Amino acid sequence: MLVVAVVSYAAYLWVVLGRPAAVPLTQAPYVEALLWTVGLSVAVSVAAHVVIAAAAPREANAKDQRDREIHRFGEYVGQSLVVVGAVGGLLLAMAEAAPFWIANAIFLAFVLSSVVGSAVKVISYRFGFHPW
Repeated sequence: MLVVAVVSYAAYLWVVLGRPAAVPLTQAPYVEALLWTVGLSVAVSVAAHVVIAAAAPREANAKDQRDREIHRFGEYVGQSLVVVGAVGGLLLAMAEAAPFWIANAIFLAFVLSSVVGSAVKVISYRFGFHPW
């Protein structure tokens, strides 16, 4: 998920920021790029999970208490960023910001949620899990 999130968001930025110089950023055609990015990210993530599970079928569903706690901890940390993004999007909407900024703030929050949540899981596995 970490790699998929980073690569897909980088591709999204490349497409959106690659607009003609005469077009303002808020007028950039972002909706189609955002939808394609999200759709392809989900598809690649599902495919990667299937390939990884097929490569090691015995270990695919083997989880102990530590695995469940690390997964839950990473999800909690990641989901907190979704809440921050939702509040940010709400504040932008109340400030009557352009839809471009609202959509991108929420999308960035989802990406950061995935990246940070996955990073927390990797770090917890690599350096040990010590719940607060």
